Amino acid sequence: MDSVFETYLGPDGVLAGAVVGAVAGATGEPDDIPNVNTTVWILGKSYNAIQELELIRRDVQSRLWCTYRRGFVPLGEPQLTTDKGWGCTLRCGQMVLAQALIDLHLGRDWFWTPETRDQTYLKIVNRFEDSRKSYFSIHQIALMGDSEDKKVGQWFGPNTVAQVLKKLVRYDDWCSLMIHVAMDMSIVSDEIMSLCLGNPQNEESWKPLLLIIPLRLGLSDINPIYIPALKKCFELVGFCGMIGGRPNQALYFMGYVDDEVLFLDPHTTQRCGSVGQKTTQDEIEFDATFHQKYAGRIPFTHMDPSLAVCFLCKTRISFDILLEDLKTKVLTASTQPLFEIIKTRSPEWVSSMPGTTTTMPYNLTSSNTNTTTTSHISRTYQYPCKNTTTTNNSKEDQIMQTSDNCFNSFEDFSQASEMNTSSLQTFQTIGYNTNFNSDDLTSYSSTTTRRTISCGDTEDFEKLNHTSEELRPRNCCDEYAGSDDDFEFIS
Repeated sequence: MDSVFETYLGPDGVLAGAVVGAVAGATGEPDDIPNVNTTVWILGKSYNAIQELELIRRDVQSRLWCTYRRGFVPLGEPQLTTDKGWGCTLRCGQMVLAQALIDLHLGRDWFWTPETRDQTYLKIVNRFEDSRKSYFSIHQIALMGDSEDKKVGQWFGPNTVAQVLKKLVRYDDWCSLMIHVAMDMSIVSDEIMSLCLGNPQNEESWKPLLLIIPLRLGLSDINPIYIPALKKCFELVGFCGMIGGRPNQALYFMGYVDDEVLFLDPHTTQRCGSVGQKTTQDEIEFDATFHQKYAGRIPFTHMDPSLAVCFLCKTRISFDILLEDLKTKVLTASTQPLFEIIKTRSPEWVSSMPGTTTTMPYNLTSSNTNTTTTSHISRTYQYPCKNTTTTNNSKEDQIMQTSDNCFNSFEDFSQASEMNTSSLQTFQTIGYNTNFNSDDLTSYSSTTTRRTISCGDTEDFEKLNHTSEELRPRNCCDEYAGSDDDFEFIS
């Protein structure tokens, strides 16, 4: 893949996606890194853009570049032989997992060359070949997606691919990796300890962790207040990249320079094959298709607001260091934190799917002419509906009476045009008058910050405030239009 045009134009001639790193000048040298004296961050390592340009490109080329493939064994009921048009988010998930395995088994300072035949490296790259036997092939990911209600050939979001990878790593003992997906934009340390620490009395029993944090940082566009915190993520040790993209395109974000984010683009369709033991010329050439020397770059403001941030913690100590860095460097970098870190999830808060009951604590105040008492109790209620009436029960205990289809979240509820002011105030009284630890519901959602409480365990943030799937046309990566709708319902 030495040709720049072959890199950014798939073999079938379809543009893989316009990037800032376009061909510059008569020499054909791509403008992947700006020619200015500035710092470039790649997966937790810093470089000088001018003095270390070739080292930057060598680092980029050492990452596994997972792209569309064609000609693989028929997949699923549709008998698909290519993932062109629907698999770009899956490929980004592969790149995150591949980086975690390379960092874990080869180290962050490891570099790839065309002559590389390291057995550990070959074990890693073999796991991402597109065959039914490979642990993390497009076949395994797509078929496992069925457990997340995603049929073969259907678009995935960052959260769904994270949930699928979490299940797949359990079947591969060699990779020695656990995946934790931090839902509701909350890192719960006790949950991670329970997952990774086999013996609480022995830190050596720690199982390496890939921490994936799905985020929603805006409605249709990314909110600029989060950008300083995102930049800090790229600088942390153990950073494995971001599963994200821009509207209509999934991308693997791996670094940044000034106000632009660097990425590897999966929108190039390459042939299917096998690296094997890299002993034949065909295997050597196929291995080269997993590596891309030049990164693309776009402004941070052009990123899609739905993404997933990923970190590798090889040891218990590295996990403690990560938490401290997240608290002191990332969460303080923006006026509104990207997520929150808590020790344990409150037992009173139980996330549920729409239409079911949810229990949360609040303060109930009973007053009479002589005394006022406040007690901490829990109430069970349903998410309010469009046609909602409020009745007063005994002791001023207000209960929402539902009579229509329920909303998925407070975000949907508060934006509904039919909602009257008194009902909205009642819901706020029940939902926000909390008194348990510092991680109350205002950390998740408020009328000021517009943060959303998720009501399901997957894809809840991806279909917010959008037209129904069934009513919208799908043209995922249309081979004539050259577009990708994997993020159609995100932005």
